[in-house]
Amino acid sequence: MILSYAIWIPIVFGLIILIYGSERPSSGVRYLALFGSVLGFIATLPLVLQFDESTAGMQFVEKLSWIERYDINYHLGVDGISVWFVVLTAFINIFVVIAAWEVITEKVSQYLAAFMILSGLMIGVFSALDGMLFYVFFEATLIPMYIIIGVWGGKNRIYAAFKFFLYTLLGSLLTLIAMLYLYNATNTFDIQSWHHAPLDIVEQILIFFAFFMAFAVKVPMWPLHTWLPDVHVEAPTGGSVVLAAIMLKLGAYGFLRFSLPIAPDASMYLGPFVIFLSLVAVIYVGLVALVQKDMKKLVAYSSVAHMGFVTLGFFLFSPLGVEGGIIQMISHGFISGAMFLAIGVLYDRMHTRQIADFGGVIHRMPKFSVFMVFLAMANCGLPATSGFVGEFMVILAAVDYDFWIGVLAATALILGAAYSLWMVKRVVFGAIANPEVDALTDINGREFFMLAVLSICVLWMGIYPKPFTDIIHPAVIHLLEHVAISKL
Repeated sequence: MILSYAIWIPIVFGLIILIYGSERPSSGVRYLALFGSVLGFIATLPLVLQFDESTAGMQFVEKLSWIERYDINYHLGVDGISVWFVVLTAFINIFVVIAAWEVITEKVSQYLAAFMILSGLMIGVFSALDGMLFYVFFEATLIPMYIIIGVWGGKNRIYAAFKFFLYTLLGSLLTLIAMLYLYNATNTFDIQSWHHAPLDIVEQILIFFAFFMAFAVKVPMWPLHTWLPDVHVEAPTGGSVVLAAIMLKLGAYGFLRFSLPIAPDASMYLGPFVIFLSLVAVIYVGLVALVQKDMKKLVAYSSVAHMGFVTLGFFLFSPLGVEGGIIQMISHGFISGAMFLAIGVLYDRMHTRQIADFGGVIHRMPKFSVFMVFLAMANCGLPATSGFVGEFMVILAAVDYDFWIGVLAATALILGAAYSLWMVKRVVFGAIANPEVDALTDINGREFFMLAVLSICVLWMGIYPKPFTDIIHPAVIHLLEHVAISKL
């Protein structure tokens, strides 16, 4: 029942806040949301503390009949690939609630309820072992995020919300067709049974591209990434944090749970195609990030580049590459979430995200500046930070796969340093040229807590990633053995 608690605790609290919150003072609603998010996170801790690292199979499995006629079940379970994302989702939700504490003053209960429900739905995506259950959770995540962007976003929020919804929905419709085809081939919606579906190479290629459209949009991979910067710029701080830290991971997770094991021959055959798209994301989008004038857009483009490392690692078909991609996903959750929170701190004070409007922030916000510089360094892969571990593993795997692919992937470290340090130089250092910067006040206790905890996570994972890799390794080996056997 652990996974059910992890899914339904935030959803139930979200519904309670939504139903009763509007009749209560905002402070009470905030405390209720905080209590619900912390309780939801505590519910996920046994998943890691009781996880059996010696097995690659599914653990904490729950199965109840849902629609018996079509063999659709409420079927949950996690393995080494998915367990960390369940915990990460619940963890990040706490910071979203804290970040909104003083900033969101209108429709507070609806705002917090949307994030609570979204958190539970995303945990459902990472836990679902039934194809239809996965699809329901996967599509349902669009609704609260669409509302969050459309109601609490910037001046172009409606445009951004529609763009987000249409891109992700159109891609997902092809996934539904692929799932129905797999049901006809296997007479079940059980995802693990789909891994052994007798499909020829043509069927696998068609199914691969059907899944690819949904997952590539969600990652997002080049050239399907254009919705992301617009959405990030218009979304409120909490929306950007959840989008970057968790929602992008839903697509990458889909590749590991569906594309590779269900269509292994097609994945191997089309691997060079995905590697090419990943390298374009790493290099071209990194160059695009260099010329951005808006801090949020810069970090949004850097997210596309970092997620390019993830898909690159997956399609190298080596344990080091796949594990590096998963580590990069977890690390990016910490770093990107913290970066957007830091940008939100500045925006709350000056109501601008234009890099040119800042300069000399360190003179008025020394505590904040320490966190900003550290997170920027982690974002560009500084050794001893989590940003280095995943990228280094993927680059090593890429060099082993093909030397020149490894060289091209390594250019991301240079580009990452360039756009991250350029932003820090312009925003944090230098003389104060804007009177509004001169009037800034340093971070308060609430903001310090958020940035400090996430920075500790980044540092801890960078210095000692072993707890993460130990849990991930057996499931990755099992996946790659399945792909290799299918190929033979």
